[in-house]
Amino acid sequence: MPEDHFGEAVAARYDEDTVMFDPAGWSDPEVVEPAVDFVVEMAGGGAALELGIGTGRIALPLSARGVRVAGIDLSEAMVARLRAKPGADDIDVTIGDFATTRVDGTFSLVYLVFNTIGNLTTQDEQVACFENVATHLEPSGRFVIELGVPGLRRLPPGDTMRVFHASEMHWGVDEYDAANQGLTSHHFNLVDGRFELISMPFRYVWPSELDLMARIAGMTLRERWSGWKREPFTSESTKHVSVWEKQ
Repeated sequence: MPEDHFGEAVAARYDEDTVMFDPAGWSDPEVVEPAVDFVVEMAGGGAALELGIGTGRIALPLSARGVRVAGIDLSEAMVARLRAKPGADDIDVTIGDFATTRVDGTFSLVYLVFNTIGNLTTQDEQVACFENVATHLEPSGRFVIELGVPGLRRLPPGDTMRVFHASEMHWGVDEYDAANQGLTSHHFNLVDGRFELISMPFRYVWPSELDLMARIAGMTLRERWSGWKREPFTSESTKHVSVWEKQ
């Protein structure tokens, strides 16, 4: 079972902390709505399962659009925030590791946003996630992932750390372990006049490796973009939105 790094201390500030969790305005309608539009299209009128559903940033507006949504999440603290929000009664959430946890029924879409696949910190866990997705998908069902492209090109030779956000209230530093595809995201937050540190481990993964995991699970790549508005994916893209289809 993966360790839960999204306990009460993180969950209590997750929706409101626009410095640490929302530096790019990810909760703004102009960010959320294109993602929801894309997911609605991929669901094709069927049901959707979100892995790492968290506090419901995508799931709640998706449900409000008429899509039947279920979710899996390891963090009881994060899910408690979701369940306290309007519309949450329409969403079934199961507590568990989304690499292995099964829920009832099948879905036309399984999706996973904002780098959440990286919370699985071994290759075996990530492969298991794809296999678990395949068991939940209907024939021709789709799996959507939103994930950053590893920023190794931005590291000077010999360096292992990159500052990805800096302000008076927050410093964010990514620490890379290239030998093990490890990435620890360090957040230094100014709270009551002193800096507090929260560190979260991830496993970074390249798009081509995800494609191989999909093949192992009986899925093939359908499309890949650099954002929810279907911007072209290029060598300069800093993230990708990928869609695989179950055979």
